[in-house]
Amino acid sequence: MAWCRNALLRVAQRRLGLAPCVAALIVVFGTATAEAQERPRLETNEAYVEEVGRTTALQITDATGVFAFVLEGLPSRVKVYPTENYYYFRFIHNGTPYAGSIRLAPSDRDQGRVEFDYYKKLTEWNDAMDSAVHAVLDASHGVQVQQLEPLVYRVTCASKSVVFALNDLSGVRPPPAALAANEKFLGPIFDESGVRFFFVYNSRLKIFHYLLDETVKVADDLYAASGTDRILIGRRTGFAFYRDHHVDRKILIGVYEGNSRVNNYFDGPFDQLPENFIQGEELREAILESDPSVKGQIDRLGNFSDGEGRYLIHPYMLYRKQQDLNRIHACARASVRRLATYHRCFVVEADEVVDARDQRARWPKKR
Repeated sequence: MAWCRNALLRVAQRRLGLAPCVAALIVVFGTATAEAQERPRLETNEAYVEEVGRTTALQITDATGVFAFVLEGLPSRVKVYPTENYYYFRFIHNGTPYAGSIRLAPSDRDQGRVEFDYYKKLTEWNDAMDSAVHAVLDASHGVQVQQLEPLVYRVTCASKSVVFALNDLSGVRPPPAALAANEKFLGPIFDESGVRFFFVYNSRLKIFHYLLDETVKVADDLYAASGTDRILIGRRTGFAFYRDHHVDRKILIGVYEGNSRVNNYFDGPFDQLPENFIQGEELREAILESDPSVKGQIDRLGNFSDGEGRYLIHPYMLYRKQQDLNRIHACARASVRRLATYHRCFVVEADEVVDARDQRARWPKKR
């Protein structure tokens, strides 16, 4: 294709008398509609510098006022992609970057409530969340939440209304060949990274997996790790997957630790469970079977009854270097003939995950 494109470029320049850059645009964008439907969006340092240098007026400690500001900046209808129903946003206020979310949780939205969180964006050199603001807003704050149809809600504050369309993945199922023996599909996950997963539970080994959903285009460029083509790493997300020896699928085995610590879009799917699509008591039963110690403490979606957050389902490793993933490959290669226990190689111990995060096992609601 490259030689053909170069030939077209020379013809456009010679016959039409066009400048090289104009001819290149015609060739790239005029003849490649089958390859690319839209041009990339261009971002410039100029726009960024001007944004961080602006003086802005916003009562940043007033949760209702900040909520009104965020809502005002949205179009009349938005799509909530993540399956824990978070609509994420970012803004810069007087040189300080902020991040946050509007969440239409199942326990709140039909009661006329919406969760609202924002905080000074975390960094590698400062991951303290002491500036976080959390609020549950309802009619007493001048915020109205109205269901229009299943998974579609209108949120109104002051004179601005925005329709939030939650991601309907109710028809999504993994290919039968992607499930191993004794595995049960619990639901589809759409992560805030833009990557989709299948959330499954192995009742024999009492473990959970996040499987890459390849029934749709994977929004990443996966490359083989050094030393083995069994481990594939996303160039954009840093997500590490393992090509199963026995089943045609890729299992999430690692997330880059730095992304987890700063709570960005690439911290992994643990906080995007398919809560709109969990059937009955399936999730709670799976959690209790794998960890009986939380009996009587969680609801059907794994939320703790004391409001401290959701039960942590984090079977993948937090890695700092690609070499950290090699021990998973070594385990899988050594266990490949022991099918009964093979898939345990792709689960790290819970205390290892918590130590890496320097947090409690009851991972708090994402803020």
